Amino acid sequence: MKKLFKKKEKVEEESRKIKANDPTQNAAKQFAGNEISTSKYNLITFLPKNLFEQFRRLANAYFLFLLCLQLIPQISSLAPITTILPLVFVLALTAMKDASDDIARHRSDREVNNRETKTVVGKEFVTRKWKDIKVGDMIQLTNNEFVTADIVLISTSDENGLCFIETAELDGETNLKVRQGLEETCKIGEDIGQLSSFDGEIEYEAPNNNLGRFEGNLTWQGKTYPLKNDNVLLRGTRLRNTQWAFGIVCYAGPDTKLMKNSGKAPFKRTQIDRLLNRIILGIFFFLLIMCAIMTICCGLWESFVGYDFRKYLPWESFLSKDRRLGAVQKSLLVFLSYIIILNTVVPISLYVSVEFIRLLQSKFIDWDVKMYYEPNNVPAQARTTTLNEELGQIEYIFSDKTGTLTQNIMTFNKCSIRGKLYGYVTDESGNEIQDTEKYKPLEFEEKDEDFVWYDQKLVDAIKNGDEEEHNFFTLLALCHTVMPEEQDGKIIYQAQSPDENALVSAARTFGFVFDNRTQSSITVRLPDKEETYDLLNILDFNNDRKRMSVIIKKDGKIILYCKGADSKVKERLDSSESEIMAQTDEHLNKFASDGLRTLCLAWKELNEGEYKSWTEKLDKANTSMENRDEKVSEVYEEIEKNLKLLGATAIEDKLQDGVPQCIEHLARAGIKIWVLTGDKVETAYNIGLSCRLLTNDMEINIIDDEDEKGVSAKLDQVRNEMIEKVEQLFDVKIEDKKKRLDWKDWGIDVMKFDQYRKNSNNNNKEQTEVTNGHASPSKTKATTATTTNDPSSPDRENFEGFGLLITGQALVHALSDKLKLKFLELGTLCKAVVCCRVTPLQKAQVVELVMQNEKKITLAIGDGANDVSMIQKAHIGVGISGQEGRQAVLSSDFSFGQFCYLERLLLVHGRWSYLRISKFLRYFFYKNFAFTLCHFWFGFFSGFSAQTLYDPFFVATYNVFFSALPVLALGVFDKDVSADQSMNKPHLYAPGQNHEFFNKKIFAESVIHGILTSCIIFFVPYLSVSNSSRPGGMTQADLQSFGFMIATIMVVVVNLQNALEMWYWTGLYHFVLWGTIAVHFLFHFALYSPLIKVIFKTNYPYVGVAQAVLTTGNFWFTLFITCAVLLLPVFCREFFRMRFMPNKTDRARLNQKYRLEEKAAFVAHIKQKMRQTKRAVRSGYAFSQQEGWGPLITSGRMQSKAPSRARPSNMTNTVSPPSATDYGSSHNGNTPNLLNPTDANQLKDEEHVSDTTQPKKTVTINETPATASASKETEPLLSSTKNEQ
Repeated sequence: MKKLFKKKEKVEEESRKIKANDPTQNAAKQFAGNEISTSKYNLITFLPKNLFEQFRRLANAYFLFLLCLQLIPQISSLAPITTILPLVFVLALTAMKDASDDIARHRSDREVNNRETKTVVGKEFVTRKWKDIKVGDMIQLTNNEFVTADIVLISTSDENGLCFIETAELDGETNLKVRQGLEETCKIGEDIGQLSSFDGEIEYEAPNNNLGRFEGNLTWQGKTYPLKNDNVLLRGTRLRNTQWAFGIVCYAGPDTKLMKNSGKAPFKRTQIDRLLNRIILGIFFFLLIMCAIMTICCGLWESFVGYDFRKYLPWESFLSKDRRLGAVQKSLLVFLSYIIILNTVVPISLYVSVEFIRLLQSKFIDWDVKMYYEPNNVPAQARTTTLNEELGQIEYIFSDKTGTLTQNIMTFNKCSIRGKLYGYVTDESGNEIQDTEKYKPLEFEEKDEDFVWYDQKLVDAIKNGDEEEHNFFTLLALCHTVMPEEQDGKIIYQAQSPDENALVSAARTFGFVFDNRTQSSITVRLPDKEETYDLLNILDFNNDRKRMSVIIKKDGKIILYCKGADSKVKERLDSSESEIMAQTDEHLNKFASDGLRTLCLAWKELNEGEYKSWTEKLDKANTSMENRDEKVSEVYEEIEKNLKLLGATAIEDKLQDGVPQCIEHLARAGIKIWVLTGDKVETAYNIGLSCRLLTNDMEINIIDDEDEKGVSAKLDQVRNEMIEKVEQLFDVKIEDKKKRLDWKDWGIDVMKFDQYRKNSNNNNKEQTEVTNGHASPSKTKATTATTTNDPSSPDRENFEGFGLLITGQALVHALSDKLKLKFLELGTLCKAVVCCRVTPLQKAQVVELVMQNEKKITLAIGDGANDVSMIQKAHIGVGISGQEGRQAVLSSDFSFGQFCYLERLLLVHGRWSYLRISKFLRYFFYKNFAFTLCHFWFGFFSGFSAQTLYDPFFVATYNVFFSALPVLALGVFDKDVSADQSMNKPHLYAPGQNHEFFNKKIFAESVIHGILTSCIIFFVPYLSVSNSSRPGGMTQADLQSFGFMIATIMVVVVNLQNALEMWYWTGLYHFVLWGTIAVHFLFHFALYSPLIKVIFKTNYPYVGVAQAVLTTGNFWFTLFITCAVLLLPVFCREFFRMRFMPNKTDRARLNQKYRLEEKAAFVAHIKQKMRQTKRAVRSGYAFSQQEGWGPLITSGRMQSKAPSRARPSNMTNTVSPPSATDYGSSHNGNTPNLLNPTDANQLKDEEHVSDTTQPKKTVTINETPATASASKETEPLLSSTKNEQ
């Protein structure tokens, strides 16, 4: 029996060893299967697991306890059904919602697990479902098929064993990457006999989450071959431009690197839920105290008074007849009775109402047409209904970059050619035209869909045969590692990076078409001819060189073309190029300020002797057995000298619509944004500038060390520099530099740096420092040598906070136990943090670091499978329905189609949800304490007998009919300002971050307010009726009349109090408010009418009470006095506060009504525009390429798949040919057959281009570059056509 239930212990693997095509041997090792599960429940575990999660909410456990008490008839005066029904309703509603969410996960899992792929079984191909694939199986992949599991590549349709994969699901990058099988196994090809008999043994590392590493060995035919990451295809990638590939499964299902980087969907609860749990505990103890008071008082009363009146108030038969013992027994029963009677301080209707409000808030998100992305038909979706209010409390956002902030689309946007600036549209005076909507973009025959060009000057220069422009685009057509492939008669470029694709595509658009390549030649179609260049060398790109070069030969001339980062190219230019480089620097700065990615282009002509000598050195370096890479780099450096500058390119990494404005508004809301991306530092930095996450007025630090010691030293250095900067710019002296740095400790608001800055002039000792328009006497004494703090002063250094960029390798050490708090300290001081080259697991670790140590509400947003781990880890996970599958969406709490909708989700829906739930909770506690405490006061006048004050019908219906609808209207529809005002005034988001609307203090105030209200409502009517009588002489102090009077006053007062809480009055609210009060009167008139006695044949004690009470002037006078005493102070307090101590919300509401701030905002905007930036503009260099394709091309292993073919010129205006001395004669020896265009649409396009290039269409543009407009501030470019320039 012990063995039967003994849990199987999982043995940690150190390494794996499998044998191909041997399922029996591999099955014995019990490796994980390929079936995956991302769901939380199954049919067996759903009920117990879900109930366990729900009863973790203390309120549910509290109500279960009450239900058990109500099942004891000796102590309960209320029927158990009153608790059973609402408890079951709440549990069922939550269970159905959780089941619905999990069913969606099951469907997704089922869809993935039931995909089919082909496996090699025996000597035939067998189609199997993914879930049936096992480790060691030989599988076949076809073009565009997702990789089934992590596999070791054996052979591909390429004779060299190459294949291309798209890794968008892993890292969000859509550019293709190369993988290659071993040279020894790629010869197997698709021979089914050899594949089925392949019996290699593979020994490799245990399953892990490192996407960039694979270490193993293949033993086959008595030899051992090393395996590395380039020999493996990972699950989640997609085979591209490869007809077929075969591989052996090494990791399956949950052991794959993709799944290792994904966690199980956690159970998320909001901060308000956790606070409510603590509040429930507090209320329960408060309830116990009240019950204990009643118990003690009951024991004393029964002992001294009640014992003598047992004839009229008999004790229960099972109680002792002894005075003291019986009184104690009686009081103990009363203790339990009071727990039941006073339990309404936290009625179960609270949680029913909260769930209902959250559900409607979620539906408002679903129904918001302003968050509907029409191009992809993607509406916003709240995938969970329990986290809405936390959307209004976010302090940290963790965002992916590719596909989340950007569209991952690169387009050639601007260029500078030998000092001439192209791409900006200018008027006749040379001034830049910002609004290009009125201008029609130029038409080209061959261009990418997203390419837009307005500048006619460049087209004219090419048409006129300008040598420099021809040389510029010739370089773009030759200096790259792009592979052409023909699809449907059109050349498709497969590039290692989207940057390369954009440059080569731009060259094609302007008539310099890269047509074909071999390992030793490149064929290019120029506007009037086709030329083939001998490819001598490719000096490949890498992160250290930050450039690439090609050496080509044409007509006896040897030319080196180079492109790379401006800093790297600049230092390799000939001394004669300094003047043109200075002019190009101005253009580069302008490109960088526009948020564009820049590269510099250069060239030089080599003589035969120089080249021959250099190749000998290169051969020697390539065959060196020590430090080969370093020696090769040194040889590369030697040839890349004394270059001549051709110009610079500017590429736009297209942002999603509205991203810069969204990030700017979120930053103004006090939200810190951390970008976690797989891109390089340069690329991420450049995008940071484009989307306004980073600015040139920020102090930006980069941490890129690769060892722990270096990272630690760099963190210390950055920290010291931050301290120096803070002390330099602000009136702050940091005495204890070891103490954690925090802006709040220095009293500095990070959103208003200018208000806290030191004054610029320290020579005038007579002026007083002015901050925010008010003189500061304390600072006058300390800083008498100051002048007015003027942010617009031209001598003032602009400062917009700190920024931090850190690489994935450095992050490994920064997240270690030793350094993580130091890294977190610097990160929290920064306005923006960018983590580059990070793995999915590192993303989750960064989120967890902030969550655990900062105790702030976090949000993670992404669109790919590589973002799932951080989406699940953060308090709120947001998925973007993009082009990378739905893994992120299925793991998220909210989803929509564009990043810019995050602004509306947080600043409108999130802020409103937090505001509404906060007002709802504080009002709900107030009204229920007011209602319940009347029972407590009544106990002192009823012998502490647990007698109910109210009619039992009223007790059961108070929270359902007589106070529910107004408070629900408050929680569902109330809003302080409109949606537009919420988005235009991001500072209104701060109260949610600071928990200003609901916290322990607010709760205590609500409780005290409720207790005071119950005192007034109980004692004022008590005093009014205690010695009064009706006109007939009968007393008004009977229990039924007194209880009805208090109940009626209670309903009126709490609903009018609700009206004072409500900001947004509508017709619906008027109907609900006055209707609720009216229903109370009508209901009790009907309930207490004589018809009840006739119909139900029962002597109901409340019959006639309503008519008797409501016809007396005493009741109405008491009602008026009670309302005045309770409501007038509240009204006066709010009036005084709004008039003399208004908060941000009060000011915003006033401005919404009278528009007082518009003038001030306009003036502030003008001042901001007039500020002069003195900080040097950083380089806009960014290139997302990695090394690797150059050696593959020159070795002949990577071959072009497009047959060389000539096409007509892509522009209708014939461009004059360049001189033969510049470009050499046409290479006719190997000219392929020409294909004449026959497409009618193509001819129409040519005619259209002719029209667009006529003088009557174009704007007159000066030939000199419009540098005069370079100082104009331009907005970062968005993806829409109207904003391209």
